[in-house]
Amino acid sequence: MKKTILLAASLLAFNLTPVFGQPAPILPSRPITPESVSQPAADNYQQRLREIINAANPSQQPPPALTKFNLDFPGGTPKELVAAIEKTMGKPLNAIIPTEDADLQMPPLKMNDVVVPQLFAALEAASRRTVAVSTGFGGNYSTFTSDYGFKTADSPLTDASIWYFHSDKPSMPPIVSTEQVCQFYSLSQYLDRGFTVDDITTAIQTGWKMAGVTPTPELNYHKETKLLIAYGEPNKLQTIQQVLQTLPSVNQDFWRQANNRIIELQMQVDQLKKQLNPPPPGVPGLHTLPEAQEKSGK
Repeated sequence: MKKTILLAASLLAFNLTPVFGQPAPILPSRPITPESVSQPAADNYQQRLREIINAANPSQQPPPALTKFNLDFPGGTPKELVAAIEKTMGKPLNAIIPTEDADLQMPPLKMNDVVVPQLFAALEAASRRTVAVSTGFGGNYSTFTSDYGFKTADSPLTDASIWYFHSDKPSMPPIVSTEQVCQFYSLSQYLDRGFTVDDITTAIQTGWKMAGVTPTPELNYHKETKLLIAYGEPNKLQTIQQVLQTLPSVNQDFWRQANNRIIELQMQVDQLKKQLNPPPPGVPGLHTLPEAQEKSGK
């Protein structure tokens, strides 16, 4: 009897094993029907999911189109450049110009089919210069890259972007003498190549104009000695030597004219020979020398 009770208790304990000790039952999947999709809970879930995805991946809007224009600026101050851009673009330009940079002179600019950021980037690149500046100790020096132009902090760029003018200059004066000197340049070899004095001086003055050199040095040509005489600051006179070194070794027009002149002279020589030694009658093209005529008694 006692054994029967113990066996029944063991069977009862085995059947009462906790539910959490058994694997979770697999429920059959419910088919998706139009009624289940249209449930409010599903709609709210899909809407929230779309909001989360859109917040994580904002749509990329294309940048606004910038106004293109042509510019023929004769040179001048930053304020005059802004006025020229506004006139040709047909729109106002937001620009800030510090008082200390108001009188800065910029070179002429001639542009076609450009936008404002493109123009200002080219202007800043063209103004970039590397100069040597004194450190003030025993003649030591360091280099400094100076430039000027318009910049903006706006992004993306639009026609309404705000531009501010800047001019980066060295705190110490550059090691360049401002004392004017007189330099002499022989033009003989360049004139012998077929170039003219006007060809050379025009190239020099064009370089000064494009670099915004003011005032430009004085130039004079001494015809008797074929010397070009220049008077100005030494750093500005370096342009003259650069032009002379860059001139080609020959002027093609000069040699073409010289060749034509040689042909003309050769034709004149042939005509003189015919006049001095005419051919005897009946023998066209045959020349009789004067000595032969004397020996024959003619």
